[in-house]
Amino acid sequence: MRKIDPKSLVSMDRLAPENAFRVQLAYARDDNLLFGERIYRPDARLWLHEELAEVVAMAASACFENYDLRFVLYDGLRTIDAQEAMLHTERVRNNPEWLSENLLSRPGMGGHPRGMAVDIGLENEKSELVPMGTDFDFLALDSSPGKNPAHRDYKNLSQEARRNRAALTSSMLGAAKKLKVQLLPLPQEWWDFRLMPDYFNSYAPLADEDLPPDMRMMSSPT
Repeated sequence: MRKIDPKSLVSMDRLAPENAFRVQLAYARDDNLLFGERIYRPDARLWLHEELAEVVAMAASACFENYDLRFVLYDGLRTIDAQEAMLHTERVRNNPEWLSENLLSRPGMGGHPRGMAVDIGLENEKSELVPMGTDFDFLALDSSPGKNPAHRDYKNLSQEARRNRAALTSSMLGAAKKLKVQLLPLPQEWWDFRLMPDYFNSYAPLADEDLPPDMRMMSSPT
């Protein structure tokens, strides 16, 4: 596997003031919906691999210009250490079916521990989240299209939620096409966009120790 150079990771927090998005790093907060406790250190930043970061910045501009909606970035790089910590939260211990049904990624799996997946919501000009059919990080035990309201093919959505999901997806796919980047909208989660598995699996996942101290998600700089 190839190694990811930390220099190829982009801080979306630093780009936010000049772009049509804001960062609300979900797992650096105590009130995140899924785990209900903080995972990342409080001053952690949202990092994306440079290829995905460019797509997000272009897509955010297009979404604002075409729909008057701004991106809210919830998560990007999620190191192996963070994935491991998630599995040991009280809520996961109290819901073992989340693991038995493979609803949570095992440490090292997926695009997030490579900075090659991003979680995005939308807000209006008043900085109010707009309807998307579910909250970000909504978890359904049955992830099939007919039972999971977060699934991209779920039918029983309001017209507004349907429009907002379409605005987000078309903005991301349009930017990816212009930049000649292959992008996968994760079917089960309307908020998740990632580079293709064949691509991100050719890179080794990142642990906190692979990063300079000021880039780490879990341990504070010394």
